Amino acid sequence: MRTNVNLDDEVHQIATVYASAKGISLGAAIGELVRKGSAARREPSAPSPRLITASSGLRIVPKSAGTMTPESVQAALDEED
Repeated sequence: MRTNVNLDDEVHQIATVYASAKGISLGAAIGELVRKGSAARREPSAPSPRLITASSGLRIVPKSAGTMTPESVQAALDEED
């Protein structure tokens, strides 16, 4: 299906880099990324870890949190707001 869309500059850059890295067209890249995003929303996500404030004032993640990803750190920070 052919259609025109307006993309934010950042979204266009992400999709272009993704397409280039995978050797696919921009349209195919956008389709893959949308499908991945849609599938991720349907999957149950693990609860984000609770951050602890150390005596130094730094926010730390407890050892029990396991492997941390940038997304899980951001989710923990978002929950505090």
